[in-house]
Amino acid sequence: MFFVLILATGLQACRQKPTKFSNDNSSRSGTATFVADESFSPILNQELYIYTSLTPEAKPVVLYKTENEAVNMLLNDSVRVAILSRDLTANERAIITKRTLAIESVRFAIDAVTLIVNDASNDTTITVNDLKKMLNGQGDPNKTIVFDNPNSSLVRYLKDFSGSKGFTQKNIYALKSSKEVIKYISEHPGALGITGFSWLNDPDKDYADYVNKVKIVGVRDEASKEFHDQYFKPSQETLVLKQYPLSRGLYMINCSSKVGLAMGFAKFLGSSTGQRIILKSGLLPDSIPTREISIKNKFN
Repeated sequence: MFFVLILATGLQACRQKPTKFSNDNSSRSGTATFVADESFSPILNQELYIYTSLTPEAKPVVLYKTENEAVNMLLNDSVRVAILSRDLTANERAIITKRTLAIESVRFAIDAVTLIVNDASNDTTITVNDLKKMLNGQGDPNKTIVFDNPNSSLVRYLKDFSGSKGFTQKNIYALKSSKEVIKYISEHPGALGITGFSWLNDPDKDYADYVNKVKIVGVRDEASKEFHDQYFKPSQETLVLKQYPLSRGLYMINCSSKVGLAMGFAKFLGSSTGQRIILKSGLLPDSIPTREISIKNKFN
């Protein structure tokens, strides 16, 4: 009888013990853990604030990591939702699908990789070729170039962009965050900083003074058929017209294979409200929200 009681208690405990991802049970309620590229924390924090205000029973937990860390967590099955600046590669998809998980990848915005200099600097323009040369150690060795983190999505983008395997030059180095990049440039007139546009548009109070002391560099792409002789700064207009040459997509990758908060948040990001938040942030929404205008005839 004692053995039966213990067995029954054990079975009940097993039924009550949640599985690793079992609490993600509704698109509007419950809890779920996402991992996100820390480069996009400004825009994601805005999206999450509105989303949780509209769906108060939803409790998403977002872990901000470098891109390398975020991808590894997804591949190791530590999380099943990641927000990245790229889609998964074929090899990464194979690792996930081997666990019989479906992958839903949705692009919800386009960010501009932005070059900044000190407000006192006269270097206000650069060409794509000159930027590539600088990143490959062929530019002015006295010109310091800084970016956010050696494992960040921005570094991967710059490696792909320049064809460099690694930035080993003494004048090119990583700091710890985008805020540090902006602060560094605000204090060093001879340096060039590279960051995401979302950090410069409507900055938080803790680094807004630094943003006021930097300016954005115009970029010209000599290989462009239409705009080879023009310099462009990042904006929603230059992104949608494909005039600004340094851009990257933002993707939400959902491997949860079920209806849950991940699906609910993905739907919100693509909704009119979610896309309007992107629009207000200065980034380019994946689908630009329409405006409804009511016209009344005053003579009626």
